[in-house]
Amino acid sequence: MLALRTTPWPLVAVFTAGYLPPYLLPTTVGRLDTGLPLSATQAGAVGSALLLSSASAGFLLASRVERAGARTLARFGLALAFLGYGAASLTTAVPAVVAGAVLGGFGSGTATTVAATRIAAERDPHRASTAGLLSVSALAGAVYLTVPHLGRSHGLPLAAIALTALAVWPLTGRLPAGTGGTSPAARTASGPLPHRRSGLVLAVTVLCWSLAQNSLWGVSGRIGLTQAGLGDAALGLVFAVALGAGLMGVLAAGALGPRLGRAMPVGAGTALIAGCIVVSASATTPTAFATGEIAWNTLYPVVLSYLIGLAASLDARGRWAVLVGSASSLGTAAGPLAGSVLSAQAGYAGMGLVLAGGLLLVAVPMTAVALHTGGRPLLPGTIRRRGGTPAALVAAATGTPSGAVPEVGAAEQPVVEIDVDAPALAVRGAYDTAGPRQAAAAPGPGPG
Repeated sequence: MLALRTTPWPLVAVFTAGYLPPYLLPTTVGRLDTGLPLSATQAGAVGSALLLSSASAGFLLASRVERAGARTLARFGLALAFLGYGAASLTTAVPAVVAGAVLGGFGSGTATTVAATRIAAERDPHRASTAGLLSVSALAGAVYLTVPHLGRSHGLPLAAIALTALAVWPLTGRLPAGTGGTSPAARTASGPLPHRRSGLVLAVTVLCWSLAQNSLWGVSGRIGLTQAGLGDAALGLVFAVALGAGLMGVLAAGALGPRLGRAMPVGAGTALIAGCIVVSASATTPTAFATGEIAWNTLYPVVLSYLIGLAASLDARGRWAVLVGSASSLGTAAGPLAGSVLSAQAGYAGMGLVLAGGLLLVAVPMTAVALHTGGRPLLPGTIRRRGGTPAALVAAATGTPSGAVPEVGAAEQPVVEIDVDAPALAVRGAYDTAGPRQAAAAPGPGPG
């Protein structure tokens, strides 16, 4: 269970505002298609432009959060999201809708970048990331239940995103201000990235992983309406129930934590998701469609939470968390257009088979990265040395019991390394395994 007193709720709120647009992608794209003079492919392209703008914010701001200040950037991003999505929801002029969606997308990406960077620095980032996924899944489910009863306007989901950004803005006062460009932390944040090979492999594979997820997610609304025979209200109910099942997946991921490592949840979970995509894409009845969507949405946040932790464990400053999350956003951005093109060329069932095959391929290198860099259970807390090396590594190297390593907050304490001839390894239960800190970042939506 998530501990209320230790969860950084302002970060969770910013995370929710940043992640909501991709979670609402099916209804946003579907309403652009039916409410504006746009074809299905054109509506998908608008969705892709929105998410591409969001991804660009992550690449531009990955190393600037600490220098500029989380509070300042979060407020800037939320203001852009409110103005952009709000303007797009109030007009029917297609160029203005596209411009507003792109502007709002950059704001959402800025908020996501701030949340990912700050969550990566938390003592328990897994708790923060699962709380964020829990929050955005619950909010998106509420929107899916409510919006169908308010009309068919294209602006309703966009307005929901804009109002969420406005509601979160006051909470940013509890985020830290900037440190400036001369602080030791700022200089460290601009240093070379660690684990470059693993980070690059993870970024490329997560991009493909998100592309496959969002190719289906972007056209799920059309599959439900045209192939499975659901009405608009019934489709909204299926999505809401699916996202509710996703809440259970998030809670399960939070309860499991690092007990299973990351390799098994990432590899086996991705393989199961591939099967769910085949079921959902080939569904011709409401029951089959609902089964595929619910199972998919249950598994997706579980795998996503472990990918978030894996990316952030590569760099305690959160830069890999943001860069991998932005790569994921690129895949997310291409998803609606790729799904539209694939389904037009091969049909929904053929698209599902192609996407499932791609997921199985990328599961292999993602699992390899998890085994190499983050597959082991982590110590519950670490002390950071001045040079950035977790003291837990020193503890493991000298045979110190894990309980002897105190947990501290943001304060850094000097650690003296003592060379010993032989590690004390007589009793296996007297010590724990060591590894890089787990942390959180951004990619993708619920599914998508």
